[in-house]
Amino acid sequence: MIPQHVWFWVAILALSAAAGVLYDVIFSNGIPVVAGIYGLCIGASALMLERGVLMPRLQSRFRRLPTFLYVPVAELAYVGMIALGHAAGGVVVWGTGLSAEPFASSVVPSLRALVYALAVSALLVFVVRMRDLIGAEVFVNLMVGRYHRPVEEERIFLFVDVVGSTAYAEMHGDLKAQAYLSAVFAAIAEPVRRCQGSTDDFIGDMALITWPMARGLQEARCVACIFAIRDALAREAPAWRERFGTVPEVRAALHGGSVVTAEVGVDRHKIAYFGDAVNVTARIETLCRTLDAPVLISADLLDLLPHLPAGIRARPLGRHALRGRGQALSVAALEQDQATLR
Repeated sequence: MIPQHVWFWVAILALSAAAGVLYDVIFSNGIPVVAGIYGLCIGASALMLERGVLMPRLQSRFRRLPTFLYVPVAELAYVGMIALGHAAGGVVVWGTGLSAEPFASSVVPSLRALVYALAVSALLVFVVRMRDLIGAEVFVNLMVGRYHRPVEEERIFLFVDVVGSTAYAEMHGDLKAQAYLSAVFAAIAEPVRRCQGSTDDFIGDMALITWPMARGLQEARCVACIFAIRDALAREAPAWRERFGTVPEVRAALHGGSVVTAEVGVDRHKIAYFGDAVNVTARIETLCRTLDAPVLISADLLDLLPHLPAGIRARPLGRHALRGRGQALSVAALEQDQATLR
């Protein structure tokens, strides 16, 4: 199965090519294939800049500039990437004989093409930024109106809590603590994406990650995700110590069940989950402290998993009463084998 984020980038590149064809239609150039190649190459170069593939450190410095300086600098950067993409497209069409124009005319964009490409790039970047702001899966669901009416569905929830963030804030101040949490949440994004989860919300120092039940159970992705997060943080331990003076640790709780998912809000829309499964996951996360177990999973969800990821074992911890819930719940600690850690 192709991950959802891959489909998104394929769609963005397809829209870039379509924008090139539209340019050909508007200005009657007469060669739609050539215009599509230019659009694809320009879109790819602009996205490479936007996603930090090219010059990531330079972009990081740009974003720290005051707004009145950042805007013109960003526009100049996009002009440069559009020129680069146009040149790449020109090499392709000239080299394949699709264009009869001289080489110089093929690789250098006209003013009209440059202005058009800037407008299209701005629109595509806006879509990408909106997706990043509210989350990939939430963005798609809002666009298609999937939860415009409440939907009952089976879903897996993973609560990831950053250990010691309150103490860190008391020692270093709120601004430093916010930078620390932002860095942690940025670090967990790639493991979540790789395990095809959706980071649906941040609540203080906790991230809420979800999967549709079938997707999360397949290949035990929901379990693999939390250990991928822990491994990613531990792997960069020297960098964390150098930047923040500590290596982040996380507690995590996994549970799943039936919830009602709905689009809520008027001035600001979001997708919210209603049901016992969300509350139970939150209560399991509080048990992590009581039971001194960094990662807990409900027995209900554990029984649904076809297998655990290699190197991960479950240690049953019995039944426990949860605040606000009449029935006790069986939980297990998920642990990584020492041999795997070495």
